[in-house]
Amino acid sequence: MEERLIIAGITHGDINGIGYEVIIKSLLDSAVFELFIPIVYGSPKVAAYHRKALNIQNFSFNLIRNPGEAHNKRANIINCLGDDVRVELGKPTAHSGESAFIALERAVEDLKTGKIDVLVTAPIDKSSIHSEHFKFPGHTEYLKAKFKVDDVLMFMISENMKVGLVTEHLPLSKVAEVLNTELILKKLRIMEKSLLVDFAIRKPVIAVLGLNPHAGDNNLLGSEEAEIIAPAIQQARDEGIMAFGPFSADGFFGAGLFRKFDAVLAMYHDQGLAPFKALSFDTGVNFTAGLPVVRTSPAHGTAFNIAGKNEASESSFRHAIYLACDIFRRRKMYEEISKNPLKHYEVEIHNEHIDELPPELPEMNNPETLL
Repeated sequence: MEERLIIAGITHGDINGIGYEVIIKSLLDSAVFELFIPIVYGSPKVAAYHRKALNIQNFSFNLIRNPGEAHNKRANIINCLGDDVRVELGKPTAHSGESAFIALERAVEDLKTGKIDVLVTAPIDKSSIHSEHFKFPGHTEYLKAKFKVDDVLMFMISENMKVGLVTEHLPLSKVAEVLNTELILKKLRIMEKSLLVDFAIRKPVIAVLGLNPHAGDNNLLGSEEAEIIAPAIQQARDEGIMAFGPFSADGFFGAGLFRKFDAVLAMYHDQGLAPFKALSFDTGVNFTAGLPVVRTSPAHGTAFNIAGKNEASESSFRHAIYLACDIFRRRKMYEEISKNPLKHYEVEIHNEHIDELPPELPEMNNPETLL
């Protein structure tokens, strides 16, 4: 039986940013319709405005009322906004924020009911979208609440590295207050399961970064490593999760040691995203691990400064769509494998106790080797 195409729901994000530019450029190549059926949740009027501003020829959206009407060889769009919608390129406004929220709400409802298979979100502006209806720091926290899960992981994905965050959109002054052993352990569990199920990595090896400079330098520069992070790593290893550290972030990335691990868990936003974007900005993807559904987004923001100038690269957004489809297929495959009573090796992985590093990672559990 021929496998059906994945239905990818795409939200237009902030209408004054580069959302429509990267969406349209990603869908210009007709070859993508062999891989998935795109449905944009947005506004034909706004799409036409951006297409004209960008002088993009030979492209149009197929207007539909619901996902059931989607054409499998066209870029489809569902109108979520009224005729009074207005675009002010490069400016975050209350109206652009509300427009982003309305499209997001509609897409999430269709995702919940299975009308679309995956969700890919164009960038929003956190200040303009914030309202009595949207009181979240970003998409990640919003989706956690909408799907009522205990916790999720902001997981940055590229060919070079995979970086997850313990704390996400949080002021740096609050990070140390929020960190605790159980929170780190929760994130490690989500990361390990995602690597196994979403990325088909049979026995993932995870590096955990410290919080302080030089990973605390034997408590001289902070005690969080010894009192919070190291105990979380030990508990994770007791559960069979191959977690190692805590490592000093500067030495870890500077020496390229991230290449020896399947993923890295950072303590706060910029600790993980600064090196990730430095190495993978144009191809990086933001994936929300821990949800019962698949959601990705590009690694960049609204880029108001270049909106409407035809300067935005669609590479990260295209990678976000492809990754969402890949993860959706891997989850289906894992589900099928798990149904087979002869396939028990995944369970065995979780029951193993890790007493020492694998031979290809000598001395990697000693933070002093990175100083």
